[in-house]
Order: sequence, then structure tokens, then C-alpha cells
Amino acid sequence: MALDATLASGVLVTMMASSFIDPHGDDGATWGAHTPNVLSLTLMVLSAAALVLRRRAPRTILATTGALSALELVASDPRAPVVMSAVVALYTVASATDRPTTWRVGLVTMTVLTACAMLVGPLPWYAQENLAIFAWTGMAAAAGDAVRSRRAFVHAIRERADRAERTREEEARRRVAEERLRIARDLHDVVAHHIALVNVQAGVAAHVMDKRPDQAKEALAHVREASRSALNELRATVGLLRQSGDPEAPTEPAPGLARLDELADTFRNAGLPVEVARADHGTTLPAAVDLAAYRVIQEALTNVQKHAGAEAKAEISVVRVGPNVEVTVLDDGPGQDDGPGQDDGPQEGGGHGLLGMRERVTALGGTCTTGPRYGGGFRVHAILPVKNRAAPALGDSA
Repeated sequence: MALDATLASGVLVTMMASSFIDPHGDDGATWGAHTPNVLSLTLMVLSAAALVLRRRAPRTILATTGALSALELVASDPRAPVVMSAVVALYTVASATDRPTTWRVGLVTMTVLTACAMLVGPLPWYAQENLAIFAWTGMAAAAGDAVRSRRAFVHAIRERADRAERTREEEARRRVAEERLRIARDLHDVVAHHIALVNVQAGVAAHVMDKRPDQAKEALAHVREASRSALNELRATVGLLRQSGDPEAPTEPAPGLARLDELADTFRNAGLPVEVARADHGTTLPAAVDLAAYRVIQEALTNVQKHAGAEAKAEISVVRVGPNVEVTVLDDGPGQDDGPGQDDGPQEGGGHGLLGMRERVTALGGTCTTGPRYGGGFRVHAILPVKNRAAPALGDSA
């Protein structure tokens, strides 16, 4: 209101000063050649006062100042520049509305005021003051539309910047959540696998400690080896949480199918017969796919060791089929009574182990199915694409 009141005062002073000038004097513009009459003074004061409310009701103020300007053009002689208030009001409408409204309101204002000046006013229709009314109203509409467009452009840029900032924050949170989930999966796979082996070998050692101490020593050696492997893999996984550039960060590559025989040997040493058959023809897999295949086999064998029974046997097959690599783990065990309630039980929709398998494979664009076999046993089947299209954040750099 204070700004608009100041603007209205400036417009009033300008109209008052202009009403005392005769632009057609013998020596050019002559001050005091004209003296505004009471009607002109009243119209100037009313039109300027209306501009104080131009932001609250721009169209109403334009109609009011336009009517006062038309009345001055028709009834006043000499003429006072009351139309200046209508020009300001038209600019306000153009800057506060849309372009179609500006075109309609601007054309109506220009036409009405110019027609009143040319057809009814005291001056000849071709007088430059009449043409100036047309020009000033047109420029007011154009200037208001330009200001509105500029404001809209700046507002759009700010919104786009805010949206981009929110998107970056959401993307960062999403990546953090995915990284946490991936590290949790790795920790679960490492701990479940090695602790299961330690548990089996420790049980064997306790059982034969008195009667066959040599076999007990061998079992304890396997316990030590399994625990050492668990510590190494935990160190590599937790090393991902270190800052980049840490000289102590681990550089050992993530496990893959190249270590499949080594993995099978750890279970054989724990008493689980494991057969491995490969027909992947030396396929080189992306790091994320290679790790996922290794973890699926590791988790499946861990579940066999824990739940399939002492007489169970496991079979592993890795086959290249078209654009995919198919990994299958079978066992013929009858299962244990506590199997269904285990966290990593072999039942469809089981605990974190089976869920981790599916999450790994699904994240890489593959499929993973698990379930009992006809006639006994359990089957884990994963189809992994050779060309990995998963997001980089889902890979493993440990």
C-alpha cells in the first residue's frame, strides 16, 4: 500500500504539472499556458487515488480510471492528462493476469479511449495527442505482459531448481538405503555361511573329542579356517563403510564363480557331499552378476547344511542358456523338524536368506525360484542376465 500510494502521488504530480503546459505554444512547450478547470482537477485526484488499490482489484481500478479518462477526454477543454492513470492501471492488469486477458483488456481500453479522443474530443481526430493515447496504452499492455512473462520465467527456474534439489536429496536417500540393504545382505551371507560351518565342525569336534582326538583336531582346524574366512570377508565388507582414499581400505576383489570349487570344498570338509557341474563355457560375467551367483550358491548350500539333514547331498549346476546364466542348487535331504521355523529355512517365502537371494537376483533383472522337489529335497534356481543392467549402486565393490 505504501508503494502504491507513493506511485499514485507521483502520477498525480505528473498529471498536475502536465495540465499547465501547452505543447503547441509558439516557443515550444510553454509552462502556464493552460490552467486546469475544476472538473479536470477532480478527475485527476480521483483517478490518482484509485491507483492506491490497483494491486487489490486491478480490473476494477482499470475500469474506474478508464471511465474517468473517457469523461475527461469528452468533457474537458483544455484537456488534462487523466489518461495517464488508465495507462498505469492497464500495466497492472497486464502484469497480474495472463496473455489472452491482456490482449482482450488492452484492445478494449485502447479502442475506447482512442475513439473517445478522436470522435468526441475537442481536438481534431488526427491530433498527435489522440495518437499518443493509442501508443501509450499499447506500450502499457506490452510492458505489463513482458514483466509477467519475466516473473513466470524466474518462478519456473526457481521451482525447477527446488525440484532438482529435492530430487537429488531423494536420490541420495534412495542410494543410501540401497547401499545399507546390500551391505546387510553381504553380512548376512558371510555370517550365515561361516557360522553354519563352524557350528557343524564344533559339534563334530565335541562328539569325537574323547574317542577320536585326531578327527576332533581336524574338525577344530576347519573351525579355525572357517572363522578366519568369515573375519576376512567381514573385514572386506565393512571396509566399504570407510571413506574413499583410506589407505587401509581392502582391495581384494569380491568372490565369484571362480571360487566355486573352493566354496564347495568348505562344505565337503564340513561333511556335506557336494557335486559341481558347469557348462557356462568360460563365460565372463559382470562383477555384480558373478557375485550374485556366488552368493546364491553359498546361501543355498548353507541352508542345505543347516536344514536338509545329516545324510543330504547337494548338486550345483551353472549353465549358460542364451543371454542368461542359470544357477541351480539341489539337495535330496528330508529336512529337519525345526526347518520351517528357521530364519533361513528352505520354505518358499522363508527368512532373510531366501529373501536376500531374490533381492540380489531381482536387482540384476533376473528371477529366482525356490521350493521343495518332488520326492523330497529342495531346489533353488536363479536366472541371471549376462549383460547386467542394474544400477551401479547395487553392485559390490568389496
